[in-house]
Amino acid sequence: MVFRRLAAAAAFAFVSTVAPVSAQDFPKGPVTMLVPFAAGGPTDVVARLVARVMEKELGQPVLVENATGAGGTLASGRLARAAPDGQTILLHHMGITTSATLYRKLAYDPKTAFGFVGQVTTVPMLLVSRPNFEPADFKALLAYIKDNKDKVSLANAGPGAVSHICGMLFMQLTGVKLTTVPYKGTGPAMTDTMGGQVDLLCDQTTGATGPVKTHKVKAYATATAERIPVLPDVPTAAELGLKGFEVGVWHGMYVPAGTPAPVVDKLNAALKAALHDPETVRRFAELGTAPVSDAEATPEGLKAKYFAEIDRWAPIIKAAGEYAD
Repeated sequence: MVFRRLAAAAAFAFVSTVAPVSAQDFPKGPVTMLVPFAAGGPTDVVARLVARVMEKELGQPVLVENATGAGGTLASGRLARAAPDGQTILLHHMGITTSATLYRKLAYDPKTAFGFVGQVTTVPMLLVSRPNFEPADFKALLAYIKDNKDKVSLANAGPGAVSHICGMLFMQLTGVKLTTVPYKGTGPAMTDTMGGQVDLLCDQTTGATGPVKTHKVKAYATATAERIPVLPDVPTAAELGLKGFEVGVWHGMYVPAGTPAPVVDKLNAALKAALHDPETVRRFAELGTAPVSDAEATPEGLKAKYFAEIDRWAPIIKAAGEYAD
């Protein structure tokens, strides 16, 4: 009899420790939002705008932690190892999907390591050059790089950066292999583009709009389906005949795989509240972007985007033969 009581007590204790977390139990203290990039950068700005509203909805602080390094894979690895209780989340841009191919050895399986909360926003990209670069327009640029491909340099913010991926796509679509010049960040790459040390750069509107408007760089085309409101006079590449040159720096929010659905639902509700917040909408507009639709800001919307993007970029990266490890 004593043995049965002890066994029952032990079984109850075990079940209690592994019982799924409910929405009522969550969050138990501050939530850590991992951001794979430096403070003050575009992804960090997006994260802090979202965290500001989410913590009001969750009733606990949402602490943004800049876990930088290895093209964002260190932060992704930390999330993969975190307890699946919603107390650690990740806000990452499209690099979380390109890293699945760029890095041939990862400490986690990108296809099984994460759960999905929702998409957040997409920041447009555009192709710019040094201000005194010879081609006057996009058509002239395409002709020029075909005639001078060995002499034309294309900057990026480092292996695995979105500017790197954007450049790969541009070279694949034009059939021209340019001399790529990696930098340690978008800032130095833009500085050297403005200074004339390099010829071309793919950059986000968050960093390129100011230099374009002040004529410190020349804008050839946006890598978007439609023209962007902050630069209405810059045509899209598709308008100018280069189909398929579309790269948006989309952001998503992730949890460790196995996080209970009630916790994911609560995080998703807080995310949607942030995306509908007037101040968030206003600040996003200043960055040249906007919150995603309610359908995209769902676990299902992010999951579909995530796996579609892995499939989209894998052949492009493999064809370029440029890896980050």
